[in-house]
Amino acid sequence: MTTRVIIVDDQAMVRAGFAALLAAQSDIDVVGEAADGAQGVELCGRTHPDVVLMDVRMPEMDGLEAARKLLGAGSGHAPRAGSGAGSAAGAGSAHRPKVLMLTTFDVDDYVYEALRAGASGFLLKDAPPADLIAAVRIVAEGEALLAPSVTRRLIADFARQRPAPSASRELRLNGLTDRETEVLELIARGRSNTEIADALVLAEQTVKTHVSRIFAKLRLRDRAQAVIFAYESGLVSPGEV
Repeated sequence: MTTRVIIVDDQAMVRAGFAALLAAQSDIDVVGEAADGAQGVELCGRTHPDVVLMDVRMPEMDGLEAARKLLGAGSGHAPRAGSGAGSAAGAGSAHRPKVLMLTTFDVDDYVYEALRAGASGFLLKDAPPADLIAAVRIVAEGEALLAPSVTRRLIADFARQRPAPSASRELRLNGLTDRETEVLELIARGRSNTEIADALVLAEQTVKTHVSRIFAKLRLRDRAQAVIFAYESGLVSPGEV
């Protein structure tokens, strides 16, 4: 299935370079470009992309605010279970794309807030071309993607100012089975479905089923939000990863 992508960046040469690279892939279709967050939100409403490559720092509307508008952060709606290119998680008929944030700096202050807003991950702009192509495919399939340096920053932020577990998060966590809790903990430790299957001696398809149920029960969009939830609920501590 072809993954529909739009590129939102205030630098025309960056947009052109990314567009040329992605358009050359048989399974990726670049359906539009925008120069700022506001234009990106409007373009998404017209083109319904599967993945949005979103620059963090832009005029008019930055990538964080645009991600919030696109993903309806704080709306309280549960996403549709399942993943895959072309799936539109969200309530009603609203189409919510996967958002992959692009940044020049691996210590960007927006990392934590962007993930809380529902972004599926961060990628540095100077990443190799193959990494960008792989990132689009990974995010389209519902996986989270974080550059290693960004992950270190995120963990450091939790260690410095970890939010206290709330009663509502703990209550939602208690709604999981013991096996689902084990799977969530391993997701938070950065394990892939294959690695989780090996660790728990399960079939990979069984792990995928557990992951889908976790997302549905906890009202999470993807693995990035699952990691955030695991930390904020107290299931995992930064020093344990």
